[in-house]
Amino acid sequence: MTAGVSIRAVTQRYGSALALDAVDLEIAAGEFVVLLGPSGCGKTTLLNIIGGFAEPTSGSVLIGGRDMGGVAPKDRPTTTVFQDYALFPHMTLAENVGFGLRMRGVARAARDAKAEEMLALVGLAGRGARRPHELSGGQRQRVALARALAVEPDVLLLDEPLGALDLKLRRAMQDELKAIQRRVGTTFVHVTHDQEEAMAIADRIVVMNGGRIADQGPPREVYLRPKSLFSAGFMGEVNKVPVKGGAAEFGPVAVPDGVLCIRPEAISEGGPLRLGPCRVVETVFFGTHLRAHVAPVAAPGLRLVVHLPQRAEVAVGAVMDLGATDFVVLEA
Repeated sequence: MTAGVSIRAVTQRYGSALALDAVDLEIAAGEFVVLLGPSGCGKTTLLNIIGGFAEPTSGSVLIGGRDMGGVAPKDRPTTTVFQDYALFPHMTLAENVGFGLRMRGVARAARDAKAEEMLALVGLAGRGARRPHELSGGQRQRVALARALAVEPDVLLLDEPLGALDLKLRRAMQDELKAIQRRVGTTFVHVTHDQEEAMAIADRIVVMNGGRIADQGPPREVYLRPKSLFSAGFMGEVNKVPVKGGAAEFGPVAVPDGVLCIRPEAISEGGPLRLGPCRVVETVFFGTHLRAHVAPVAAPGLRLVVHLPQRAEVAVGAVMDLGATDFVVLEA
């Protein structure tokens, strides 16, 4: 089963501290939504309120149209997967996966069958007799996911579930997580501070800052067409150049007044927005690209970050005639 989530004017205060400020958010049934933001932005607080681990100061949460006010976590159609896995070391994997079903009074044979089904779903078929200490970190995370899905929640909540994994394993698990969500069709609400992770798995990213939603939309839209300066900066590197009266530091530009935001990969020797001659100040090879700092000749105090092709051979001190192929202008 799956269900939508309606978050209506949810505010959360802890004494004088405001953790959430009248947040409104609609999550469709079967959608994979990622709550993204820095520490202290309110994303985990919002996840805890959806799961029933905290009650909002004001506002309401509806799941499948039912108001969750006063409903305990165990009685909600949600399950949470935490970063630390929380597997029982003395139990087999099958027993761990079937634990929630056991607590609900499901018969042994039925829960063993369900455990095997869920272990197969996460790529651990035939390993039900093993114990958690015999598994890698990524495999233990798969068992935690299987346990959460075994009780067939309408909404699965994931709190930084991949944060403890190394980069290579984390990327592999991102692919697995998205594939599993597509197969089961359950609504996923996932919390992370990792921008690349959010873009890899989300149907929709909700960028949070200071207890509010700063931006939201499909990953491509949030990255290429951010709606706020915070979102533009948090979603990756961006060059920010003030524009006033049709002029920027490097010269005239035919754009509205505001802050001109240009991604480093959108700068090249071409493009409709001319930056003019730029002197290369520094270069670093990143494998996938060459990252360069450049200074426009017309504004030597301005520094722009440019991502050049990995095969580019650019010497420090060289002058390149650069332009931007894509950009947005946001209010200061």
